Amino acid sequence: MAKHRTHSIEFKRQVAQEFLGGETLYGLSQRHDICWNLIRVWVRKFEAGEFDEDVAAAGLLQQYEARIAALERLVGKQALELEFQKGAL
Repeated sequence: MAKHRTHSIEFKRQVAQEFLGGETLYGLSQRHDICWNLIRVWVRKFEAGEFDEDVAAAGLLQQYEARIAALERLVGKQALELEFQKGAL
């Protein structure tokens, strides 16, 4: 089974800009060895502004904040369990 490749935001942005600059889907797909339908998806996302660095950074920040909150809840739970264990002894 073929593995999925991952492409950087910069590469996706570059390919989308090349298409919007007049390149053909077939030419781009042959040159970069990617599916032409994937290029269409990237162009749609580029036009919607999803490849902007600010949007990507905000999404990453939200993921980090959610992870921090989950870890803080876990630490609080473990602290309560330790206090309970100390009281039981």
